[in-house]
Amino acid sequence: MTPAIFGCSGPELTADERAFFREADPAGYILFKRNCDTPEQLRRLTDSLREIHGREHLLVSIDQEGGRVARLGPPEWRKWPAPARFAALYEIAPASAIEAMRLNSEAMATELATAGVTVDFHAPCDVARPETDDVIGDRALGAEPMQVAALGRAILDGMAAGGVVGCLKHMPGHGRATCDSHKELPRVDAGDADFAADIAPFASLAERATIGMTAHIVFTEWDADRPATQSAWVVENIIRQRIGFAGLLLTDDIDMQALDGSIPERAVRSLEAGCDIVLNCWGKMDDMTGIVDACGPIRELSAARLENALGSMSVPAERADIGALCGMRDALFTAAGLEP
Repeated sequence: MTPAIFGCSGPELTADERAFFREADPAGYILFKRNCDTPEQLRRLTDSLREIHGREHLLVSIDQEGGRVARLGPPEWRKWPAPARFAALYEIAPASAIEAMRLNSEAMATELATAGVTVDFHAPCDVARPETDDVIGDRALGAEPMQVAALGRAILDGMAAGGVVGCLKHMPGHGRATCDSHKELPRVDAGDADFAADIAPFASLAERATIGMTAHIVFTEWDADRPATQSAWVVENIIRQRIGFAGLLLTDDIDMQALDGSIPERAVRSLEAGCDIVLNCWGKMDDMTGIVDACGPIRELSAARLENALGSMSVPAERADIGALCGMRDALFTAAGLEP
């Protein structure tokens, strides 16, 4: 098995993709809008990926947070509120916000599971700050660590209830970054003690989450030369030890401009730093073959973490009523005088 999550080029697998995926045996796949036309088509695509590997519990992932980060949307799928809407409700009625987020996440997971998705890269537990770049923006669950942790836990619990595994991101925290890591490399110069609030939500949820994702950010106090994704010191001392995350650790997309070098070089550095799996989103055959050639097979410990993460997924005996869940969610907003 190759320690990578790969993207597909379109709504159907090409013959070359089928042959390559069968040979490379990646750890999983990620879906984007280019892969999602209709519910029927998407289910055929995810079924075809399972057929290649003969694994029912295959890691088939997506970024579906709500708001502007939504790979599935109208008219074929529902429109979901941005995470910041639940943060606004929390300011008025914390218990209602937590329950609304849990209901929303279960409904979203039910829709995803119906499409054959098993992992959603959602819950963003980055603590917002005044200087936080807009790449986080309304994706943030709040500016107070306890609030972020409470809403993050509701996401993970709701996802699990709907039969999908959630993901803690972006460890050790994206809130202090003042630029978009899709476009350039953020550098954060805060002192070690300042990061207590940033890592608190992750530490609170570390034992509950089985999948986590790194941030492409240089934290100069910890490693002035390498972003967290490629820093063995940050991965071991901060993510594994201080946060206490023992689950499957993924990179953020290694195609982002925060990282330098070729795609295979980025993948190797990330794995050498201690990440379990690299995320390569764009379905470019040259990049994917390069990763396979450069990285070799998945490590035994990483394979065990992957198996544990997928094994934590419990498919409900009966799918929940998405409309009913959304109706209960909306009633909680209305009672507080807010729109969802």
